[in-house]
Amino acid sequence: MQARTGPAARKPETSARPPLVRELSLVAGLFLLYKLGRQAATGRTAEAFRNADRVWDWERALHLPGEGAVQGVLLDSGTLVHLANTYYATVHFPATLLFLGWLYWRRPGHYVWARRVLSVLTGAALALHLLMPLAPPRLLAASGLVDTGQVYGPTVYGESPGTGSLANQFAAMPSLHVGWALMVAVGIIAATRSRWRWLWLLHPLLTLLVVIGTANHYWLDALVAVALLTGVLAVIRAPRPGSPRRGALIARSAVAAAPPAPSVAPVVSGAGR
Repeated sequence: MQARTGPAARKPETSARPPLVRELSLVAGLFLLYKLGRQAATGRTAEAFRNADRVWDWERALHLPGEGAVQGVLLDSGTLVHLANTYYATVHFPATLLFLGWLYWRRPGHYVWARRVLSVLTGAALALHLLMPLAPPRLLAASGLVDTGQVYGPTVYGESPGTGSLANQFAAMPSLHVGWALMVAVGIIAATRSRWRWLWLLHPLLTLLVVIGTANHYWLDALVAVALLTGVLAVIRAPRPGSPRRGALIARSAVAAAPPAPSVAPVVSGAGR
């Protein structure tokens, strides 16, 4: 029994892994919903710019640091701003998909949790996109910021605010770039035990600086994303490695994997023969 406890303890992780085809369908469906939801705000140009003026005024009233301070650092180097644009355009989706794929293969229980959190977070963000279409600071003349994607490249958006390869440009609030990046860091920290896992917090921090420096988001977009994710995580809790349910699964698997005990025939005393 003791010799089989180690391998048996890993079986619940495998058996708890959801069917791959179902999960691929769910992720594809969520991506389609994300795309259609963001497109739903297309055409509300006047409202998007009115909201942008309000957000800009709110940030000044709250004494938040100016987005231009971060962009000024990027504009000092053409290479740096190009790298920031590339990071914005290429890291967002692949990093999240790799994160989910790794969890699915190595930590199925945490994968289900992370997929639920990302689904609820994205749904809440899409609702805000519809309730509050918002032009990004690079399109707001009052901001005085440079559209680094159009000037230095690469960019994922068309020259017209109403067009884009993925979605319209009036879905700045909240920043899903920041929300997803923070969830990637939180998920890896929760699912692993390495002392180096905290370095994953650099991913959302770098993402924050990139989305602000490229003028794709306001500080408030990021703050709202963090607040939404905090609320979702408070409701959808991460699985605990030492939870009673997991312990029971391990115990049942260990018992099932153990060979049956050999039957022992009764011993009859030879006395009296």
